Amino acid sequence: MTSHDEAHVARPVLIIPVGSWEQHGPHLPFDTDTQIAVELGQRLLSARPHHFLAPPVTVTASGEHSGFEGTLSIGTHTTTDVLVELVRSATWAHGVIFINGHGGNSQAISDAMKILTHDQHKVLFWSPPCVDNTDTHAGHTETSVMLIISPKQVDMSRATSGDTRPLAEIIGTMRTHGVKAVSANGILGDPRTANADAGHHILDTWTQSLLTACDQWV
Repeated sequence: MTSHDEAHVARPVLIIPVGSWEQHGPHLPFDTDTQIAVELGQRLLSARPHHFLAPPVTVTASGEHSGFEGTLSIGTHTTTDVLVELVRSATWAHGVIFINGHGGNSQAISDAMKILTHDQHKVLFWSPPCVDNTDTHAGHTETSVMLIISPKQVDMSRATSGDTRPLAEIIGTMRTHGVKAVSANGILGDPRTANADAGHHILDTWTQSLLTACDQWV
């Protein structure tokens, strides 16, 4: 597609997947959150063909995963600026839908939403609803979903249980000392129970939630 092609679509809605580049235990790739956000963006595009799908934001606020090899982060403030400036640049769009695949972006999203609402931009920030608050990172949920999206990148032989306490019990420690302080392998949950059937169900549930949120927003 070129700018000439886009000019013939009156005020489209722009979809921007937002992921991360961070450790996901020994069994999942660094870009797991990005792949999930892109998959959901493609599903939304299939259901709403008058929308446009932008390239994903691939490195965001992952400071809580510092100490794990390979993780990259641009911090909360910079992530906020990136999200805000992307919307400000999309003056040709009717509105912007951000599909966020990384829980660590929550503060950046909240800050960006305040700025964009004040500036009267039409924006929706959507994140997949939590399936289980004892399974929030590289556990059963994300591993099951990745078995559908990119099964060759999932190494179940290296899947081990991580910290399975409810998120509310460990969030304070993680905010102060990072994920490594509660989980040596970087996993919050237990990926050993992951399977493709669960992955299909979770993706379908998330897709329906996304479609409903978009319909209400429009």
